[in-house]
Amino acid sequence: MKVPFSLFLASRYLKPKRTFVSVITIISVLGVTLGIAVLIVVISVMTGFDKSLQRAILGFEPHLRVTNGELLTGWREACAQIEKLPGVLGVAPYSQGPVMIEHSGRVFTPVMRGIDVGAEQKLIDLRRFVDEQGLGTSDMTSDTCVLGMVLARQLGVNVGDTITVYAPGNVSAIIAEMKREEEDPNAKPKTLKEIKGDVVLPAELKIVGIFNSGLNSYDANFILVPLFIAQELYGLGDAVHGISVKTADPYHAGDLQTLINEQFLGTATALTWFDENRERFDAIRMERHVMFVILMFLIVIAAFGITSTLITVTVQKTREIGIMKALGAQTSQIIWVFLAQGMFVGFFGTLIGLGLGLTALHYRNPFRDWLSGVTGTEIFPSGIYEFEGIPAEIIPGDVTTICISAFFICSVAALIPAWFAARLDPVKALRAD
Repeated sequence: MKVPFSLFLASRYLKPKRTFVSVITIISVLGVTLGIAVLIVVISVMTGFDKSLQRAILGFEPHLRVTNGELLTGWREACAQIEKLPGVLGVAPYSQGPVMIEHSGRVFTPVMRGIDVGAEQKLIDLRRFVDEQGLGTSDMTSDTCVLGMVLARQLGVNVGDTITVYAPGNVSAIIAEMKREEEDPNAKPKTLKEIKGDVVLPAELKIVGIFNSGLNSYDANFILVPLFIAQELYGLGDAVHGISVKTADPYHAGDLQTLINEQFLGTATALTWFDENRERFDAIRMERHVMFVILMFLIVIAAFGITSTLITVTVQKTREIGIMKALGAQTSQIIWVFLAQGMFVGFFGTLIGLGLGLTALHYRNPFRDWLSGVTGTEIFPSGIYEFEGIPAEIIPGDVTTICISAFFICSVAALIPAWFAARLDPVKALRAD
């Protein structure tokens, strides 16, 4: 099969001959390879963070919350109104706030969420991530609770153990009594009977399940209790803090948010799951874009190696260029001799980098575990990054963009010296030493 002489010469110049040019060519290929591999790994990991965070939030949080900033007293009527709106799959009341819990002298201050288990099950499949061990969320009808996995580990408890939950309102009641005595020294101190009437007694709750949401911030900071327990501890009576809403499409929850806000006309407002976590998502996406730009410069640096290689080749092959032009070679043919070299480097560097990047992503967690064992340092601690493993998600469009961009940069880097080589005067080229 006949090969165009431009490609034939380009392949001849690319063959290693233990020359300085060959070393630079290999370095250029390695530079493109590492740039592609690192870009694919970083962008896939950042995308994995974003997508995994979204899935974890949607698996634990409602798509919409309806609150009025205080207490919802007519929440049953509000639930009935919201259920009638198009796109609503379920509603459930909730009460949520910080509490103090204690077990065997260990004290923590997680967030307590009071839920109506029957209604909540329509929003979130609690059985999917709750380790029930013979009991279960269906037993959350009395003095029971479900803890996050990390919180349970920190407390040293298991299913069947009992924890003590202290009402947060007691602190404010005690402080108010102390201030009253300070302001009026002659005030009559309250009796034990009167104090008992002002405070809420701690609740002894039996653990009937331990949940693993996949997100460390939830697993370490949440306790689920029956709604009436939360109402008692917070002294809400029959009121709740808000209403959770599940929509048909969580990624278009803003449409339903507008309908709810119009329906309640300022008496209550709806907030989407994305609005509540906007800062986290914006930070991840900003880092993703910045890392893409920064790491793309690795490929640009490798492209400079291609340029320098072809400039050196041009200088070394000046007489050969003059001979080819004297024999009638066209400018485009001369350009293709050197441009093809840059494209070969870009193509093979991109191809190897793609394989290396995908391999690194596949073995990312085993490599992390090995590196942690070698260095004796925990790599990617879940307490900071919230996930047990390194999340990653390969988006074909992102990988295609990276590969095409790298190949284009390498081609442009080769085009500049190729153009100058093609513009050489054949007479001067033949006279060159």
